[in-house]
Amino acid sequence: MVKITGIQAFGLRGRTPEGGWSQELKPSDCVHTILRVSTSEELTGWGSVFTTEDLVRAALAYLEPFYLGENALEPERVTEKLHQHTFWVGRGGSLTHAISGINIALWDLLGQATGQPVGRLLGGRYRERVRPYASLLMREPERMADELLPFKAKGFRAFKIGWGPFGRRDARTDEAIVCAAREAIGPECSLMVDAGASDAFWPRDYKWALRTASMLAAYDVAWFEEPLPPDALEDFVALRRAAIVPIAGGETLTRRQSFQPWLVRGAFDIVQPDVTKVGGISEERRIAWMAQDHGARMIPHGWNTAVGLAADLQLASAFPTTDLVEFITGSPFVDELTTGGWQLDAEGMLAIPDAPGLGIEIRRDTLEEFSGRRA
Repeated sequence: MVKITGIQAFGLRGRTPEGGWSQELKPSDCVHTILRVSTSEELTGWGSVFTTEDLVRAALAYLEPFYLGENALEPERVTEKLHQHTFWVGRGGSLTHAISGINIALWDLLGQATGQPVGRLLGGRYRERVRPYASLLMREPERMADELLPFKAKGFRAFKIGWGPFGRRDARTDEAIVCAAREAIGPECSLMVDAGASDAFWPRDYKWALRTASMLAAYDVAWFEEPLPPDALEDFVALRRAAIVPIAGGETLTRRQSFQPWLVRGAFDIVQPDVTKVGGISEERRIAWMAQDHGARMIPHGWNTAVGLAADLQLASAFPTTDLVEFITGSPFVDELTTGGWQLDAEGMLAIPDAPGLGIEIRRDTLEEFSGRRA
């Protein structure tokens, strides 16, 4: 048996990019943590957690008695064991986030042990490449072209703009930003808009969202993301029914049970679980199945790391309608953490790794640089 012998956490800091939050991130802040799962057979699995290092370390200390010595090649059973032992100590929060990273790493290990990419282990690969969309923060209207055009030059053909001034001033500013973005990328590229209503004390309501959705339709926006606060279920249901533009959300939710009422009620056209938060690959797969059953499409939220992106790519290979993945632009935690990095092909597509596991190789020296810990 390939036993789990330990899990190490590496908090990423020093070059943390902007998040667009009202309490803006500093380069020294840590919001993403890489996990390394070590085993008795010298196989190593990698995971990613959308949570600060301190919280991840505390979660690992609690979970350690439940994972040490466990079979590293049974991601479903081991992860469920961890979930089952968190009912009384904060299930759904930072503990679930930490379990996400463990689950990703266990799938990586299973793939390495079997010589198969994770997507094939999930049931089969529907595609060998997928379109990444460049995910950028909004700026003042006159600055949007300068933000977008360098990434169009790199080959991106889909873009999402979010947060920044949008929804925080007036309707004229909102439209000017979207208009400038559409003019910059041209009619041939896809454009998505993220209001960022999960920011603290979001100032807008349902009627603003409905009016704004109508404006976005005029600019051929592919979806309107997070137009309402994360707990406004009834408003999301009403907005999806009334708006012409598809409605997206769900990045703040964790575990499939949290997604169920939203999908059953029809709150989303596009559901966006984050694999580094929801419970990992196992849980995101269940959410994607649920989405299929309720007329929604799963497009993963990916404002995280190269390990999170690798997990998203494997998931995208395993679901026929997951034809986009989020690619946070300008983040060294995505661009520099893996050997070889990421390259788009001539059609703006990203190859899905077909090597065993997640199909990536972590640059240990770079991880040590970002974390300040020997990797």
